[in-house]
Amino acid sequence: MVQVEIEQLSAECNVWREKLRHYRDEFSQDETKLRQVAGQDLTKGQLQDVEHLHNQFHIQLINIHDLKQAIKVHDRKMNFEKAAFNGNANEDTLNRHDELHRDYEALVDTLHSLRDEFQKFLQRSA
Repeated sequence: MVQVEIEQLSAECNVWREKLRHYRDEFSQDETKLRQVAGQDLTKGQLQDVEHLHNQFHIQLINIHDLKQAIKVHDRKMNFEKAAFNGNANEDTLNRHDELHRDYEALVDTLHSLRDEFQKFLQRSA
C-alpha cells in the first residue's frame, strides 16, 4: 500500500470542487448575459454564435456537475478507507485520484477556452 495521507487527497478534492463551483456560478451568469445579447437585433452569424455558446454553456455546466459528483463520491470513498487503512490510500484510490485530476485539468482547459470564446463574442457584439 502506498503511504499517502487521505487528508491530503481529500483537501485536493475540496479545492477542485470549490473551483468547479466558481466556474458553475460564472457560466450561469454568462448564460444570463448571453440571453440578454440574444434579445438584441443580431445577424444570422451572431445568432448561430448565440446558439453555439448556449449549447456549450449547457454542456459544460453538465460536465461541471458530473465531475463535482464524481469527486464527491471519490472523497467519500477515501474517508471510508481512512478508517479501514489507518489514514492511508490504497493503490486503486490513488489511481482514481490521478484520473479525476486529469479530468479536472482537461475540463478547466475547456472552460478557459469557452470563457475566451464568449468574451470575444461579447466584444464583437458590443
